[in-house]
Amino acid sequence: MALRHAVLAALLEGELSGYQLAKTFDLGVANFWYAQPQQLYAELNRLEKDGLIAGREVVQEARPTKRLFHVTDAGLAELEAFSAAAAKPSFVRDDLLVKVQAADHVDPQTLIAQLGERAAVAGAKIDLFGKLLRSMRGDRTEEEFLRHGDRIGPYLTCMRGLAFEEGNRDWCERTIAVLRERRQARDRL
Repeated sequence: MALRHAVLAALLEGELSGYQLAKTFDLGVANFWYAQPQQLYAELNRLEKDGLIAGREVVQEARPTKRLFHVTDAGLAELEAFSAAAAKPSFVRDDLLVKVQAADHVDPQTLIAQLGERAAVAGAKIDLFGKLLRSMRGDRTEEEFLRHGDRIGPYLTCMRGLAFEEGNRDWCERTIAVLRERRQARDRL
């Protein structure tokens, strides 16, 4: 997947400025695609040049003029073609996993600290995803929203982000427990 497809998908929510797009990425899209704000602004320029999005200027009082972008018909066709193409399998590429792979030969306390930090970050993201999901579905139950809600795509990807972070947190906590148990067993010998 290219950044262009993630940006096009994010712009399906409606007209967004570059700043709003960056916030959208931070809150929702980042669970499946990460990009820095500079990358987003550069991609907006490329997409507009390619005719996949269109921008318009909005004059604001006491603020600089901003540009709002929306997906064009050509952009929708690009997303349709992207959606029809076979999806590549995902893979994990994580420095922390490399460190844990070497757990038998490095200081376990350092790993435990880093795993604790990662679990805390995952916990914060779990809270954020929970709030986003509740906000999207309003007063409906999840099952009601999944059957009848509008804009189900963002909800489903947010559910995946939640499950991913719950998996991260649970794995970190289990790994910490294993490393502590092994260290305590060695200390008793």
